[in-house]
Parts: sequence; C-alpha cells; structure tokens
Amino acid sequence: MWIFGWKGPSGFSASSTAEQVTNGIDGTGLTAIVTGASSGIGVETTRVLALRGVHVVMAIRNVEAGRNVQEAILKEIPSAKVDVMQLDLSSMASVRKFASEYISSGLPLNLLINNAGVMATPFMLSQDNIEIQFATNHVGHFLLTNLLLETMKKTACESKQEGRIVNVSSEGHRLAYREGIPFDKISDESRYSSFVAYGQSKLANILHANELAKRLKEDGVDITANSLHPGAIATNLLRYHSIINSISNMIGRFVLKNVQQGAATTCYVALHSQVKGVSGKYFKDCNLAEPTSQAKDSELANKLWEFSLSLTNP
Repeated sequence: MWIFGWKGPSGFSASSTAEQVTNGIDGTGLTAIVTGASSGIGVETTRVLALRGVHVVMAIRNVEAGRNVQEAILKEIPSAKVDVMQLDLSSMASVRKFASEYISSGLPLNLLINNAGVMATPFMLSQDNIEIQFATNHVGHFLLTNLLLETMKKTACESKQEGRIVNVSSEGHRLAYREGIPFDKISDESRYSSFVAYGQSKLANILHANELAKRLKEDGVDITANSLHPGAIATNLLRYHSIINSISNMIGRFVLKNVQQGAATTCYVALHSQVKGVSGKYFKDCNLAEPTSQAKDSELANKLWEFSLSLTNP
C-alpha cells in the first residue's frame, strides 16, 4: 500500500483509492466496457464503476475467471449491473467478433476503458503474426476502439452526455526504443527486449489516445480520449519474471500501490467532473502529468495511426 499522500491540484494523490475519487458520483445510466476486467486493477475498476451505478461489460479472455469476479461483485453489490463477454485482444478475429456481438446487443456505450495488457513477455507472435505485447496492448485496443466508435458517437449524441475513452498506459513508456516505435521492426526477434517492447506498447497507448482526441475534436464529437499511468502495483503482470515478481510481492505492500489505489486514476479519468472536456492528456495519481516528448510527438502519433490501420484493415 502506497502511504505517501501529497495531494495534487485535483485534491487527490497517489494514495487515493478508486472509491475515494468517485465518492458522491452517480454513474446511473452509463454503460462501460472494461477490458482485462478479471484480474488486477481491472477487477477493482469494474467493482467501483458498478458501485457507482455504471452498467459494466467485462471484456475478458477467460470467461470462467470473469464469471467468478461477476459473482463476487453481485454478492457485494446486489444492484450491480455487470455482464461478461469474451475478448482476446491478441486476436483480431476475436476483437471483431466481440465488437459485432456488442453492437448487435443494442447496448449504448459511454465509457471505453482499454485496460488489459501483458508485460515483459518472452518473444511471441500473436495469431496475426505481430509481436504479442504490441498486438495485445495496442493493436487489439486500436481495432476495438475503431469498431465501437460509431456506437459511442451515437450514444453521446442521443444521451447528450460526454463519452470517454481511457487508455491505461504506464510510466514504462519512458523505456521505449530510442526511435520510439521502429515500425519496420515491430516483430523482429533479433532486437527484441521484453521490457523495452513493453515500453513501446505503452508509448503507443498514449500516442493512440492523443491522435484519437485530435480526430474526435476535428469531427466535433462529444467524446474525449485520454491516457494514464495507474502506478506501480503488485499484480500478475510480472509473471514471466519470477525473481522480479517474487521481490515485488515481498516489498510491494510497503512501496507499491494496492489495487484500490491502482484503479483510482482510471476511475477518476472515467467518471470525475474535473475531467469533463479534457482530451488528449496524460494522467498520473489522479492529476495531469507530463509524458515524454516522444509521447507528445504529433507526427509519430499520426504515423502510428496509419500503421495501425494498415495492420487492422482486413
């Protein structure tokens, strides 16, 4: 549990919890999709959104794990509206299937929380032959967002409420390759570094949100797009590095955030009135923060957008 609590301009700090930053907020009538909602901060994000009255659709790979989380939330909050739908972000076919089924359901969509991610994996390729971290953390979310954007636009227009897209990035974006994103070597095993590739995918999350924010503003759409760093949290993300994982589990309760604190910035950006109208920004500890110069590079963001379109166009 992070014990240091220097409050920023928002009135919140690194020690604030998701419940604290959403205290008094009524999310009744809102519908959200949370990817990666069956583990880590995804569980707490789902629980707190449901606690505030939001209808949450858990978009998860492991349906059984999702059902267990759903059951636990309903036991704690009998009035909660929580559904489970299968989504494997490393597979474009799965993303397309999920989006098609969601659109067919007729549900509105106010909040899209791109939370799921993998971290520092051994070199692997996705079903679509893309390096697994870039595929899961960025490409899958890029495609999902594009496929659901019309539903979000329709919801924002009909409900007269601002839609919000939230990309969960990381301070790890500072560890990306020197050139940021080497587009011609995304899946080159010979230069692969697990932590640097993770940083690359997290840099892509910020650039994606920034470019999306620009395009939404140009279209005059009442939808914002922002990115954030949730904090250093002891979750199962480091499961591929047993020694580091063991150390983080031992000391984590003293120097790392717990999941309640880790989910705070996501819930703040998704629900708080202080963020209304704010778009294309990066948040940390429930306050505005400064990412790297690469993360603010508009040319790189546009190049990533076009590259991602080329990867996801059937």
